[in-house]
Amino acid sequence: MTADRRSRRSVAALAAVGVTLLSAVALGVWRPWAPVATPQAAGGAETAAVQPAPILLADDPTVLIFGDSWTYGSAATDPEGGYAYLVGESLGWDTIVDGVRSSGYLKPGIDGPDYGDRIAALDPALDPDLVILQGSINDRRQDLSRYADAVNGAWDALVELYPDAAVVVLGPAPQVLPVEETTARIDAELAALASTRGWWYISPVSEEWITEADYDWVIDTSETGTNHPGDAGHAYLAGRLADAIAHIAQPFRVEAAEQQPVPDVDESTPSR
Repeated sequence: MTADRRSRRSVAALAAVGVTLLSAVALGVWRPWAPVATPQAAGGAETAAVQPAPILLADDPTVLIFGDSWTYGSAATDPEGGYAYLVGESLGWDTIVDGVRSSGYLKPGIDGPDYGDRIAALDPALDPDLVILQGSINDRRQDLSRYADAVNGAWDALVELYPDAAVVVLGPAPQVLPVEETTARIDAELAALASTRGWWYISPVSEEWITEADYDWVIDTSETGTNHPGDAGHAYLAGRLADAIAHIAQPFRVEAAEQQPVPDVDESTPSR
């Protein structure tokens, strides 16, 4: 992508995200970021939660957004109009988008294998500052008794590959309403597993990112859209994700810290 095209797309991304957020506020569906309640695994047993620390991000971080067809940009007029591209451009990230349609932790996708095998095939040289793991509803028809092992295996491989990267897990968002029971189960299990690692978990399900009030303009239910976000939906999701990240990330400026002046101390002045 040329610098000129990237600049035009960045302006368009900012405008699209901003307009969509204003629409959400006007409709009364915008909710401020709130941490997910202490999660339980799918079986109902509580897990030992570790409070996540704020994420330190440089001004221009390299961010890997990894997920399924929603990350791929399905149902957007151009896949590069998907939420993963829009959020990166709006926040000034150097974004690497890795989305495979129909893929999940258990389910192989149309364009590639399951999450574990895909993570194993990632380039170690990417060296991202932040990894956002999105999804996935695609596992809702799979044998969820194997789910925790598949997730932990994939996450262990990711940590081994990028040990210095911060990780945020973005849970599945509902493609239909009411939220399917298995989608809610996946959401709860991912939240529990993330909490044991001290990772931030963002739950579009519990935060009600998609409700009856906004479903019709967020989700494209046509034969071509197949219950994926349309252009407006991707812009909306990008805004929600940007807001969530803003509440858990802190800017990290090495130069500012190094150049902080040390106050003069007059040793002749007695202390009080």
